[in-house]
Amino acid sequence: MAVRLYRVILPVHDIDRAALFYGELLGIAGQRVSPGRHYFDCGGTILACYDPAADGDSMGRGWRSHGNQYCYFAVPDLDSIFRRAKRMACPNLDERVSRMPWGERLFYARDPFGNPICFVDDATVFTGE
Repeated sequence: MAVRLYRVILPVHDIDRAALFYGELLGIAGQRVSPGRHYFDCGGTILACYDPAADGDSMGRGWRSHGNQYCYFAVPDLDSIFRRAKRMACPNLDERVSRMPWGERLFYARDPFGNPICFVDDATVFTGE
């Protein structure tokens, strides 16, 4: 049996703003699947922006994520995504694209909701092999 990651839920507090932000940054419109969920197909894995209040769900104890709990995106043209993120004034955007010791070219940022995101050059993705 092959295991496949098919969806990642990212907490947001304004689903309309999230749909606009990720739609522009990723260059895809995505699809509203409920009042509080907007899905983006990222190469077979769904990025699910989720606003519990818009879906009528309880916030429970609220979202708790670690500051290094990044959502990583592999992209074919890292430099154009970096320019787009800069133009969009992404919070906490790195000053430049960097190369990590394991070879990945990438940059880090935050979305408007404080979620840590990272974009990696598709040709340099390291999977631990």
